Amino acid sequence: MKADNPATKLFSATGLYSNIHRATFDYFCSGAHQTTGLPFDRLTAEGKPINDIVSISGVGFGLMAVLVGAEQGWISREQALERASLMVRSLSSVERFHGALPHFIHAQTLEILPFGRRDDGADLVETTLFLQGLICAREYFATDIAAEVDFRALAERFVQGVEWSWFTRRKPGPLYWHWSPNHHWARNVPITGWNEALVTYVLAAGSEKHAIKPESYHDGWARGGEMVNGNSYLGTVLPLGEPFGGPLFLSQYSFCGLNPFELRDRYCDYRQQVIAHARINHDYCKAQFGSEAPWGMSACDGPKGYRAFSPTVDGGVIAPTAALSSFAYLPDEAEDALNSFASHQSGALIGKFGFIDAFSPVTGWAARTHLATNQGPIVAMMENHRTGLLWRLFMQAPEVQRGLDRLGFEQAA
Repeated sequence: MKADNPATKLFSATGLYSNIHRATFDYFCSGAHQTTGLPFDRLTAEGKPINDIVSISGVGFGLMAVLVGAEQGWISREQALERASLMVRSLSSVERFHGALPHFIHAQTLEILPFGRRDDGADLVETTLFLQGLICAREYFATDIAAEVDFRALAERFVQGVEWSWFTRRKPGPLYWHWSPNHHWARNVPITGWNEALVTYVLAAGSEKHAIKPESYHDGWARGGEMVNGNSYLGTVLPLGEPFGGPLFLSQYSFCGLNPFELRDRYCDYRQQVIAHARINHDYCKAQFGSEAPWGMSACDGPKGYRAFSPTVDGGVIAPTAALSSFAYLPDEAEDALNSFASHQSGALIGKFGFIDAFSPVTGWAARTHLATNQGPIVAMMENHRTGLLWRLFMQAPEVQRGLDRLGFEQAA
């Protein structure tokens, strides 16, 4: 970066890693809606709201982010509790469907914004990603202080309220992603692996009142073993999923809370899965763009709108979240990417809240946006790499332990 670039001071004062981590975290504090505390789904690179939309998964990542902020000393514990309480109280006004929340809501009015045709009701995966953050927060605020006791009670109403077993359509087989009060099961999307939704099955199996049967996991999610891959791509064997692994968020969203380094079941060792997926993505990008080029393909903004990019859907677009959320998997390669993003065109990728969402090293195109669902995993996974905070909190939760046990997971000591 040039010495006179305003980004130089911001990202060199106490270390690039720490400053990117903090700047990205701040998306969920100073970049959130002032009244409801809910993080906007997307902001401009300058930090201004593009619309009034909030994604429910983005709220889950926001809850994780405020815990990281407290742990790193960027905000106080009291400020983190106040922000988390405000977010969860705001969501208490949102209509739920058999305990599940929708995909999008309006930040101010808290009314549901249909995500698409026939998608104006429950979104079980969005709900799960919110609960992942909420459970971490419940475990973090564990003292007898009255405000923390109140927060845990508020959180429990969400956690206990999801009727997981109802989302199997009350028959053997998978959980279903959507349900609408107007269109019912018309979208008909089963939640099957391998994708970002492993944590959905863990929480569904661990529910006290509405647990699914293990058969839903094995016959539905794992598709009787058909999600197993086992082929080699660019010299790396991929245990699960689609060829070349797909976009990297598939091996990141669920593992903001679930610790893959401690998990294995009859299908794979999840340490091998997440490292292999990141390695294949890294090696593909290096082969395509050059050994010195940045790397990382995931779901992000592109020249023609939001899209899930991967080696098999290659639009020449790199998303910084892909590499930065892989710090725990490929630390050296992630650090190289961090340095590359910071120096790219004298700081051109740096926005108000860390790096912009995406860019093309081939065409020169660059997004002028930040997205909650890409900012959040950066904050969470850089913290897990640093301290393991969110992994410890989530993995100690009783419903998580029950779910893993019921589904037959073995946990490393």
